[in-house]
Amino acid sequence: MAVLQLVGIAFVTAVAAILLKETKPEIAFAVTIAGGIILLLFVFDLFRDSISIFGDIAAKTGIDEIFLKILLKMVGIGYLVEFSSGILADFGQNSLADKLTFCGKVIILILALPIFEQVLALISDLLGLIQ
Repeated sequence: MAVLQLVGIAFVTAVAAILLKETKPEIAFAVTIAGGIILLLFVFDLFRDSISIFGDIAAKTGIDEIFLKILLKMVGIGYLVEFSSGILADFGQNSLADKLTFCGKVIILILALPIFEQVLALISDLLGLIQ
C-alpha cells in the first residue's frame, strides 16, 4: 500500500533527523528536507497516474478544461504552501510560515476569480430564465 510506504518514509526520516540533531544539526535539517522531497515525489508519481481521470470528468460533465486546470492548480498550491509552511514551522520560523500561508491563500483567491465570474454568470442566466 502506498500509504504505508509514505508513513515508513516519514518515520525513517524523522528518526534519522532526531538522531542527527544532537551531533550534526545541519545534516538533520538536510535529512528532513530530503525526506520531505522524497514524500512529495512519491505522491506526485501517484497523482500523475490519476490525472487523466480529471480530463474524463471534464469531458463527461461539459465543464471547460480551463476551469479544471485552475482547480488543480489551486489544490496543488494549497498543498505545496501547507507543506512548505510546515517545514518552516518545524525549524522555528513560525512568522515566515504564517506569511507564506497568507501569500498562498492570496494566490489561490486570484486563481479563483475566473471561476467566481463563471458562477455569477450562471446564476445571472438562471435568474433571467426564472423571470
